[in-house]
Amino acid sequence: MSLAARMRGIRSAAERRFPVLSELTGRLVGGNLLDAATRLAAQAFLAAVPLLFALAAFAPLGVRDQLQDSLRAMFGLTGQGDTELRQVLEGSTAESLRETTGILGALVALVSATSFSRAMARVCERAWGLPKAGTRIAAWRWTVWLLALCLVVLFQAPLRDGFGAGAWLGMPLYFLVGVGVWLWTQHLLLAKRVAWLPLLPGSLLAAGATTALALTARLYMPGAVNRALEEYGSLGLVLTMLSWLIGVCAALTFAVTIGAVLAQEPPLDRYLGTRRRDG
Repeated sequence: MSLAARMRGIRSAAERRFPVLSELTGRLVGGNLLDAATRLAAQAFLAAVPLLFALAAFAPLGVRDQLQDSLRAMFGLTGQGDTELRQVLEGSTAESLRETTGILGALVALVSATSFSRAMARVCERAWGLPKAGTRIAAWRWTVWLLALCLVVLFQAPLRDGFGAGAWLGMPLYFLVGVGVWLWTQHLLLAKRVAWLPLLPGSLLAAGATTALALTARLYMPGAVNRALEEYGSLGLVLTMLSWLIGVCAALTFAVTIGAVLAQEPPLDRYLGTRRRDG
């Protein structure tokens, strides 16, 4: 028997014994997940920029200071990167932004930013093989999720610091909060079409991935941001942040998809109530 035939036999035996492997491989290879992750990252970037300027223009000073601390904690910003962030959020810049943007502009920025919510909803729907929810049902969910995400970002600094206790408590808390955030995210954006319990595997994977990326970002991003600003200016900053967002969105896309497959295949389907009925 040839090596290729032997390998096919081993794969067939593994798929019969562990059917989840077949489904998982098919979804990961044929699901265009990297394309979906790239689109999600692009929408995240297009949503983040106008929202950042809207917060800089209209948020109270305390909120701007909290946002600056949280963004610094997320990316470990130092040097020129930290200087650029302060310039966006400082008082004089906020006044000029308020004059040029206006309340109507801020509302337009919020509405346009829901494209990120829609992209995230589509990732969840594809993971679970569900059709798009009707606009009348989903529209308010997009806005609520986006506002909740802004709050999560706003409180990153105290959360990662364990509310004063340090990173030894902050990172486990960050993981637990992440599980809750991604559990609620899927339930909300899927318009309650999937029960809470089957969403748990994807939420655990997404929280684990974002926790690992949060630790990595503090090591990699400060130097990368400062080098990009020094060599290419603002364009370098855009490329660096977009590259990081693609990594984060790819991790989330894969986590939600893998979680959905695991929840619907043996042996977890027996415990999560997702076992398919034959006939």
